[in-house]
Amino acid sequence: MEPVKTRIPVTVYAEETPNPASMKFVASHYLLMEGFAEYTAVEDTEGSSPLAQELFSFPYVKTVFISSNFVSLTKTNDVEWFEVIPELRQFLKDYLADSKDVIIKMPTPKTQPQNIMAETSANDTEVVAKILGILDEYIRPAVEQDGGAITFRSFTNGVVNVALQGSCSGCPSSTVTLKNGIENLLTRMVPEVKEVVAIGE
Repeated sequence: MEPVKTRIPVTVYAEETPNPASMKFVASHYLLMEGFAEYTAVEDTEGSSPLAQELFSFPYVKTVFISSNFVSLTKTNDVEWFEVIPELRQFLKDYLADSKDVIIKMPTPKTQPQNIMAETSANDTEVVAKILGILDEYIRPAVEQDGGAITFRSFTNGVVNVALQGSCSGCPSSTVTLKNGIENLLTRMVPEVKEVVAIGE
């Protein structure tokens, strides 16, 4: 006789993001993973994330972004959120309650990660350290709150290049956020910064 599996009580609720095509599903008191992982196609999930792989079986799911205690999903235009939220919430609740694997292996980055300091001139090293500190302390928590992630890519000639992922990727208001929020903060706190630009992965 097989032992009865104990299900973990999990509460999942949906939270709107600034991107109307994305919805953030938060698992209360449940750590999904450390860091974050983004999947833009089901092929990317192979051997990496069983959860993301199953989410792509819903025909309206376009991208899956997993971080700490939430999953951000971007949908196709042929459905409205109110039509699919109950189904997705129930699926995530059951999946996590059964203690199934979320991530087996981190996905392979589409671009090779840069060695930030190796590509930074000696004069800019201190500036980059300041930029990274501000991103970590002030900007990353706010971006995560909106169901996304921000990653530093490079600093050259006064320009900070960052990558926006999750709900922030392709969001109509992300340019405004980038210029009015992130750029304003960095140029005010780090005089060497003149501009912030979002680059593709």
